[in-house]
Amino acid sequence: MGTDLMDVAEMRGVLSRQPSFMAKVFTDAERAYCDILDDPAERYAVRFAAKEAVLKALGTGLAGSALTDIEVRRAPTGKPSLHLTGRAAALAETAGIRSWLISLTHTATLAHALVAGVGDVGDEAGREVSP
Repeated sequence: MGTDLMDVAEMRGVLSRQPSFMAKVFTDAERAYCDILDDPAERYAVRFAAKEAVLKALGTGLAGSALTDIEVRRAPTGKPSLHLTGRAAALAETAGIRSWLISLTHTATLAHALVAGVGDVGDEAGREVSP
């Protein structure tokens, strides 16, 4: 399980000072979704929070994987989901995570993400145990 809280104003500042940040952190699909708005900071902030929450759930922190290996998707109904590739997907597989639960929320000032990896029941070494 992982959670993260992001300040929207801080994200807005990073986006304006470091235009290359978006390509380093967000996938093409995420950028297309966020950039529909005149001020996409809330959408970017909540996606960044989700990426950090995933890495916390995997026990690695920001150094664990490229952030573009973690994509926040949005169904037509608005329901968010996660799609992992590369190193993030490998870490999830090693941890026995088969799917993710994700909850996102944001206001004009704060963005919050909560994620939980769902998978095999095991001990800390990854060995299967009886419930």
